Amino acid sequence: MSPRSCLRSLRLLVFAVFSAAASNWLYLAKLSSVGSISEEETCEKLKGLIQRQVQMCKRNLEVMDSVRRGAQLAIEECQYQFRNRRWNCSTLDSLPVFGKVVTQGTREAAFVYAISSAGVAFAVTRACSSGELEKCGCDRTVHGVSPQGFQWSGCSDNIAYGVAFSQSFVDVRERSKGASSSRALMNLHNNEAGRKAILTHMRVECKCHGVSGSCEVKTCWRAVPPFRQVGHALKEKFDGATEVEPRRVGSSRALVPRNAQFKPHTDEDLVYLEPSPDFCEQDLRSGVLGTRGRTCNKTSKAIDGCELLCCGRGFHTAQVELAERCGCRFHWCCFVKCRQCQRLVEMHTCR
Repeated sequence: MSPRSCLRSLRLLVFAVFSAAASNWLYLAKLSSVGSISEEETCEKLKGLIQRQVQMCKRNLEVMDSVRRGAQLAIEECQYQFRNRRWNCSTLDSLPVFGKVVTQGTREAAFVYAISSAGVAFAVTRACSSGELEKCGCDRTVHGVSPQGFQWSGCSDNIAYGVAFSQSFVDVRERSKGASSSRALMNLHNNEAGRKAILTHMRVECKCHGVSGSCEVKTCWRAVPPFRQVGHALKEKFDGATEVEPRRVGSSRALVPRNAQFKPHTDEDLVYLEPSPDFCEQDLRSGVLGTRGRTCNKTSKAIDGCELLCCGRGFHTAQVELAERCGCRFHWCCFVKCRQCQRLVEMHTCR
């Protein structure tokens, strides 16, 4: 191997290790055995944090349970959005949580970074509004009368605090020494796109006041959208993600579309550096579990259909007996009683 090839391989290895470490904090979602993160000593024992995140943990102990909830939200939403795809966000009990899939600059990694940063921003924001945190509360900048004539009141979600904390905690690795690398630029962009998915879908919720439920006076407040809506928005961005490459623009490096015919991506779009594997066959070195044994939909022509999900290998069909509730009746007062019924269904699994 030539010296130039050796150098290139070393760079790729460094970027892979760097990228894996950047998302290792998601392992917090696996720490169900750890109680509330309320002591500085606990921060030192948390697996997956880099030193600067450990320091943030010690300075923000009351926020760390929200960070853990954000990690759990991100993983659950990823698994929901990709439940019918070849790569379905399967997690491991080791680092990184999603395996080596996130060490590659693919669109799957782009989604993981976006949904993770959004999860932290969402969970911290909700904790502020619910009074769990002393450092923040409701957003007091939303007040007065709106142009639509309603009164701003109630507890508006403090999304500014949630976003700021997410930026400080999630982005800390990329904003350190390697922040000019292509992968760091990709991660930072997708982290911000995840947070913007919340900001652009903020809602106005209102309550009417008046005699007999009339709406003589209406008070409203700003609220974060349901996290499922954030997941849907980012999944759409995943489907339309832009492949980019680094290029020097002036004195700095930036990511630009690899194909010059594509329009430039916006701050809300997801970007990736390299094409994804097909995820058909198991490759444990790359963190790919394959699709053998996965349940597929025989009648679907989409990605969840047996033809696509099973990668043309065919599928097994078996009769499976399912137990379900049936014949439910309401009894006064006040419970519902059901019978247990059995029915046979066809289940199709990939060869």
